[in-house]
Amino acid sequence: MQLDTRAQTLLKALVERYIADGQPVGSRALSKISGLELSPATVRNIMADLEEMGYVASPHTSAGRVPTPRGYRIFVDTLLTVQHIDEQSVEGRMRLQSQQPQKMIANAAQMLSSLSQFAGVVLSPRRESVFQQIDFLRLSERRILLVIVDPRGDVQNRLLLTDVDYTPSQLVQSANYINQNYGGLSFDDVRVRLTGELRQLRDDMGRLMQAAVEAGSEAMADSSDDMVISGERNLLSVSDLSSNMSSLRQLFDMFEQKTGLMQLLDVSSKATGVQIFIGGESNLVPMDEMSVVTAPYEVNGKIVGTLGVIGPTRMAYERVIPIVDITAKLLSNALSHT
Repeated sequence: MQLDTRAQTLLKALVERYIADGQPVGSRALSKISGLELSPATVRNIMADLEEMGYVASPHTSAGRVPTPRGYRIFVDTLLTVQHIDEQSVEGRMRLQSQQPQKMIANAAQMLSSLSQFAGVVLSPRRESVFQQIDFLRLSERRILLVIVDPRGDVQNRLLLTDVDYTPSQLVQSANYINQNYGGLSFDDVRVRLTGELRQLRDDMGRLMQAAVEAGSEAMADSSDDMVISGERNLLSVSDLSSNMSSLRQLFDMFEQKTGLMQLLDVSSKATGVQIFIGGESNLVPMDEMSVVTAPYEVNGKIVGTLGVIGPTRMAYERVIPIVDITAKLLSNALSHT
């Protein structure tokens, strides 16, 4: 349903006042701050219409009104005036250049948290299952350390427990065979090709290579470090999120489990520009009192991940949106020049 100009102005004024002080806004206050020359009675009638349309609600304990998730949505989509933020000053604080990619990502999460005073989150580029080389290191009888190096130089380690006590020369021979024949491929491709070629290898060596491929595939698929979160403790000072023990537990379960957040960030990576997920209107946001502002970032023109700010639904969107937007652009630029 379309809102007329007066209703839009009053809704904008109500949301801005509620974001600023967290108290229900009464019709008399709205008639003063809206800039409209309307009587409190006229304002009350318009607010009653907005309530009937689902944009505002009246808490039981107050005659004033607060925005609903639907009210926040129309506010951020059509009524919001985004603040200007100096991109160069943000870039100077981020210091992203000449760093390892993972360090840049951690720095971006910290900057999002610092600038917003909420929690910053970055979903790292998905690690490809391609490996550059592997090595076997004998730790003790039937215990071998598998060392995997990917094309970016990142290292993953996995422990293999074997049925056979392999000699150091057997381990070197097996690693050399895999590196020479399969280096630069994904472990899935290696698994397919090994199946047909193992008949040419001794059984013991074949079993070792199969174990290495399985462990390597698991290591490269491990997403435990695919998300960087900074500033979670900032949310403890947000009364809307920490007002009761149940909310606190739900909040920190979300950070510990990460699954829901990863799903949300993965969804937002399929869109362009800044996306706003408001609690209470989206099943992706685990708490009604929480909103997430996200934007995808790129490497050489290809979207590889998402970043964002996690905060209360009652956040200053006009300030957080440009923070997220600029950080995504700066991170894209920095990663594209590494």
